[in-house]
Amino acid sequence: MKPDKPLEPHPVLPDYYPDLAQRPAFVRGLFDRTAHYYDHINRLLSFGSGSWYRRRALLQVGLRPGMTVLDVAIGTGLVARQALAITGDPQAVIGLDISAGMLAEVRRLLGIPLIQGLMEQLPVADACCDLVSMGYALRHVADLNVTFREFHRVLRPGGALLILEITRPAHPVKRALLKFYLGRLVPLLGWLTTGQRDLQTLMHYYWDTIENCVPPETILQAIRAAGFAEAGCHIEFDLFRAYFGRKGGA
Repeated sequence: MKPDKPLEPHPVLPDYYPDLAQRPAFVRGLFDRTAHYYDHINRLLSFGSGSWYRRRALLQVGLRPGMTVLDVAIGTGLVARQALAITGDPQAVIGLDISAGMLAEVRRLLGIPLIQGLMEQLPVADACCDLVSMGYALRHVADLNVTFREFHRVLRPGGALLILEITRPAHPVKRALLKFYLGRLVPLLGWLTTGQRDLQTLMHYYWDTIENCVPPETILQAIRAAGFAEAGCHIEFDLFRAYFGRKGGA
């Protein structure tokens, strides 16, 4: 039987890598080189509101003390920090990332279990956690269908999925403003404040993946196709999206 064609979050971006097979190595290397400065660039992006937004989203999907969280593409732990504040148990929040550089940053900041691995091949057992979370990394996976099936596999019955993302605004004026901000201003500020050219590449890539990402309805369809019930999406400012779903059988 011929395997299904991968459902990529966006087409190959030849300015950064030549084909789909090269994407993981490019993403891993880019985040390894910029990990030390990632929190700095995040503060430029969110104007200091990111922590509040992440915590609220986690509470809305039902995170509470006694639950176990797998934070996928943990980065520097921005979502994991809020999950830890809610659960109160460092052993209840597990972080996974492809980037050794990002994991090193989390290890320096948080005393939680960490795993290096791919989102499409989670190296954890079936039904091992109550919540799978992902913050602003969905655009970096190779195959949405495979990734969502993995998320469904590792959740316990009744477990929840939370994916935070930035989506290209529908309104052309908002889209132009975001493109200027993410594609030009933030890369310039990142370089001026750190001297790191890789931060410019990171933010240019960040915008290009947003601009070329599949429509939100395609993402929701893939979440449902993976077996999630109650799948939906909260939208704010025509920009921020919180995708959610729940595994049946509770």
